[in-house]
Amino acid sequence: MTRPGDGAAPGARRDPGRRRALLEAADRVIQREGPEASMAAIAAEAGISKPILYRHFGDKSGLYQALAERHTRKLIDGIREEFSRDDPIGARTRSTIDTYLATISKNLNLYRFLMHRASAEDTATHSAMSTMIRDVSRELAEVMIAEGEIADRTRAYVWGHAIVGMVQTAGDWWLDHDADVPREAVVDGLADLVLGGLPAAASGARGPQPSDEPRSPR
Repeated sequence: MTRPGDGAAPGARRDPGRRRALLEAADRVIQREGPEASMAAIAAEAGISKPILYRHFGDKSGLYQALAERHTRKLIDGIREEFSRDDPIGARTRSTIDTYLATISKNLNLYRFLMHRASAEDTATHSAMSTMIRDVSRELAEVMIAEGEIADRTRAYVWGHAIVGMVQTAGDWWLDHDADVPREAVVDGLADLVLGGLPAAASGARGPQPSDEPRSPR
């Protein structure tokens, strides 16, 4: 028996509406079955065969990348909106971290599918996710420079990447402990680290360096 879509003309796979419907079917399956959702289940949800599913995206890698682009764009837009508000840096830091944690928690299975399974299986998806993280880090650094939080560009970029990496890693930990750890506690802990470190990052203050430490008497 021919399934709906199996006889579609080649141009149909470039139809934006059809592509969106297929991605929505993938979303439903991943949200329902978790990061181990199979490509066969996604195809069945869409009412097509697995080869036809791949044909719409080129291959499995293309499907992974389309899902990554679809969801990381939403995440980045939410983060950008929060951090661009005309509020004090402390309030924006907390709201941005909270937005990130709320988003990944609400879309837990999709987040784990993209960050863990798809990135592990497909080098192109891993590269796309890494690029997204670098872009967010760079944007954060540029905001800190523009607002005078950190004048030194190198230090701002180091700090921007450190903040994003810290929040992402802490977020991964929290997803495994959210039943016991309130989101507010994670937001407060991360915000305290960021805001507490900014003055030192801005001034270029350093702790004792190996060459500065007094030598023990022999």
